[in-house]
Amino acid sequence: MKTKAAVLFKNKDLFQIKEIEVDELRSDEILVRIVGVGVCHTDEVIRQNEGLSPFPIILGHEGSGVVEQVGSGVDDFKIGDYVVLSFSFCSKCDTCISGHPNVCETFGDVNFLGKIPRQVSPYQHNGEKLNVFFGQSSFSQYCVVRANDAVKVNVDNEKELSLMGPLGCGIQTGCGTVLNALKPAVGDDILIAGAGGVGIAAVMGAKLAGCRNIIIIDILDHRLELAKSLGATHIINGKRQNLVEEVLKITNGKGVHFALDATGVTPLIVQQLHCIRTLGTMCIIGYARKIEIDLFQDIVLKCIRIVPVSEGNSIPKIFIPKLVELYKQGKLPFDKLVEFYDFNDINQAFNDSASGKVIKPILLMPK
Repeated sequence: MKTKAAVLFKNKDLFQIKEIEVDELRSDEILVRIVGVGVCHTDEVIRQNEGLSPFPIILGHEGSGVVEQVGSGVDDFKIGDYVVLSFSFCSKCDTCISGHPNVCETFGDVNFLGKIPRQVSPYQHNGEKLNVFFGQSSFSQYCVVRANDAVKVNVDNEKELSLMGPLGCGIQTGCGTVLNALKPAVGDDILIAGAGGVGIAAVMGAKLAGCRNIIIIDILDHRLELAKSLGATHIINGKRQNLVEEVLKITNGKGVHFALDATGVTPLIVQQLHCIRTLGTMCIIGYARKIEIDLFQDIVLKCIRIVPVSEGNSIPKIFIPKLVELYKQGKLPFDKLVEFYDFNDINQAFNDSASGKVIKPILLMPK
């Protein structure tokens, strides 16, 4: 079949809306008509950096849509089902079997390098194969997905469904990191760095967990104010305030039980280490690379745990339906982060996300 997709032909390029061809389904796959897809910072990281994923590629990994076709070997989905698409995993390796699909032994290969089980991408443009991203490539009106990587969701209509895509990555990552990985006790203090989609989702998760002081740092006031309206008890503007001084003041000199970095800014990670109390935890989920720290002074003396987390330590088929229910109960109002864009305005959506104007753009697909 033919459909339209936003193709990225090389790094740092603009997205180009092109007509592409989509291959027939394999037995373990479903065809999903995308109704909405979130723009995630990870998409921008791939766009700006050569070597992380192969080009040309169709990005997009926060898709939500309607099942249009079902492979012969699929028995847990039917045509018309509403689904959210999440990360891809093999379900066969030791880590998957132990309940940790977010660190599947093939995670990098299947999600970033396009080494999918079907071996060959189902997408092509003018005879050239287009690489697959996160097993979905949902910057496309139709996408081919393994049934393993889709989650059935209970929503009322396609309008509500169009909002749900970010549950597959950004919201799942932020909220899940707090609820599934850190598991703070009621009354614990937490510091969150970065008031983007992941960071504010972590704020909402911390509120659900019953944290006492929920502190967030960013450099954009409008993001900080939104975070405060959604559960942050204290906001810190890193341009005007000293992070360590403010956190120690808030916690009576003791520091926080948990610091969660959603920025990847290495000097800020070092500052966060200085905000953590003895026996506390530093959690890193941002795209951070090299960092210089004094292991003895910053970590060993205070017995601080360093905990990296991927995809909120989530099992999507279990956690995403829980997030949907929390949203419907008014306890996870992630819609407050969202601005909708027409699919054709994808480059504007990316610009607005990169500038900080918009926290979570969602692209709406034409019917």
